[in-house]
Amino acid sequence: MKAKDLRERSVEDLRELEKSLAKDTFQNRFKNFTNRLDDTSVINKTKRDLARVKTILAQRVAADEKQASTKNEAK
Repeated sequence: MKAKDLRERSVEDLRELEKSLAKDTFQNRFKNFTNRLDDTSVINKTKRDLARVKTILAQRVAADEKQASTKNEAK
């Protein structure tokens, strides 16, 4: 999953994707522990995708706060 593609999504979609990736990460770790996971690289891939989503959400929150503070200073 590319960061460029994630930036085009809405905040609601990103939050939904964040929940989904967190669930997938847990399930993959559990499958790995019980020796039912064939491709262990999936764990790192989902963790990285989750980190990308969280980073973009944090950037949007910071941008919204900055925008709100500049509006308050202009008044």
